[in-house]
Amino acid sequence: MRRFVAERAKHLVKRRNVLSSYHLSFLASHSSSFSTATDHPSMEYSSNPLTVQTINPKRLLEQLKEQPGSLPFDEILFCNIGNPQSLRQQPITFFREVLALCDHPSILDKSETQGLFSADSIERAWKILDQIPGRATGAYSHSQVIIVVLSGIDMNCNLSGLLLWGIKALRETIAAGMEVRDGFPANPNDIFLTDGASPGVHMMMQLLLRSEQDGILCPIPQYPLYSASIALHGGTLVPYYLDEATGWGLEIKDLKSQLESARSKGVTVRALVVINPGNPTGQVLAEDNQKQIVEFCKKEGLVLLADEVYQENVYAPDKEFHSFKKIARSMGYEDKDIPLVSYQSVSKGYYGECGKRGGYMEVTGFSPEIREQIYKVASVNLCSNITGQILASLIMNPPKVGDESYETYSAEKEGILSSLARRAKTLEDAFNSLEGVTCNKAEGAMYLFPRLQLSQKAIKAAEAEHIAADAFYARRLLQETGIVVVPGSGFGQVPGTWHIRCTILPQEDKIPGIVERLTAFHKKFMDEFRD
Repeated sequence: MRRFVAERAKHLVKRRNVLSSYHLSFLASHSSSFSTATDHPSMEYSSNPLTVQTINPKRLLEQLKEQPGSLPFDEILFCNIGNPQSLRQQPITFFREVLALCDHPSILDKSETQGLFSADSIERAWKILDQIPGRATGAYSHSQVIIVVLSGIDMNCNLSGLLLWGIKALRETIAAGMEVRDGFPANPNDIFLTDGASPGVHMMMQLLLRSEQDGILCPIPQYPLYSASIALHGGTLVPYYLDEATGWGLEIKDLKSQLESARSKGVTVRALVVINPGNPTGQVLAEDNQKQIVEFCKKEGLVLLADEVYQENVYAPDKEFHSFKKIARSMGYEDKDIPLVSYQSVSKGYYGECGKRGGYMEVTGFSPEIREQIYKVASVNLCSNITGQILASLIMNPPKVGDESYETYSAEKEGILSSLARRAKTLEDAFNSLEGVTCNKAEGAMYLFPRLQLSQKAIKAAEAEHIAADAFYARRLLQETGIVVVPGSGFGQVPGTWHIRCTILPQEDKIPGIVERLTAFHKKFMDEFRD
């Protein structure tokens, strides 16, 4: 594995960072890369994208504005995407104060600033600016590194002092926060600051995938970033199904079965993707289940790719987030024992700063030779944006008890998370009250993934319009109520089942209206398409 990754990275650094014609044809022929229509009837139409003429809510927004009263609803209710601040979630005051001061440092010395900003935000901004090259958030954080890496000058130099993978002091702050979270040390040089979590995912797929004969075990249902990235980099998605009957549990026996099946077909499985808390399914893994997963990866020689961007979003009182690194270390495995990559983002949690594009990945368990190849691939993208880097450090080191901002920060955080929990419970109960709908408990993340028992009449109506049955339901829901959800067929699902993904992000005062519209629509839909 280590020799393979090193060779793969060297190849990628030499290759131009563009899609080859092979990749384009691969994407065209593998838009549903983990299945075919024959193998997965419930995904038969998932490769046919919903068009502007069918389900694009922007057309309806324009119509509401230009022709008031022309539709059976007066507003679009977006329950389709994890973008909190677009739905009026307010940013955390302390975080925005620090960012504002870092972006406009000339006001730090002005007397008026003391009355407008908290003392600890001013202090934090000074400290961060002192750590940024040129004390400017508009500068590259590591421009000198590109010469070192790409020219091949002194490839044995000590890279730990360079800013290739993010400003060192900010990585140190993040590492300290991770140590507080996990109870185990974190090395700042294991942390790569990225523009959200997605670039880190793409980077690892580049390193791990050489051809269609290389595969990645990926959950179904899954966040489409993974299927898209695997297809983009020419690999094969090896699906394992989450068990809806056990609250979207991850069964080790299914992992083993899918791994053996892939290997029997000549596919070399390189890694396992785990999303915890889950997207789109909203489950939080139990600690014992996580230990089983770690043991499985250790035994089978797989890299564990842990998507942990929803780690702050846990609502079930009997559940708690544990990072996979914490689990592995608590089992006695050291850095050298298991390759593990974990992802975090500023886009989710209680902060919801999607537009700031901040995040990081922690890379452990790889040899120095492989790490050097990771640095080379990372260098192609110059650096992640400085605002995102700062914000990533802030979420891992928020105000503490005794700081001037602490009470405000604590109240804002608790207010957002408790409201999300109430919204999740209300929507969960609403879905479970509908005829033919079952919805697992919303334990975490920002989503519900209810299952729809659709009649043959509804399925045939969908087939007549050349779309999946759950897309047909979602389109009708939008057209008649203004509620926007995502068809489950876009995430993958067990053949013969249908789902929708609904976020819990609309503001709390909008939830009763959503429930009322949904309930009335569903009754009408079921009556219309009753067999």
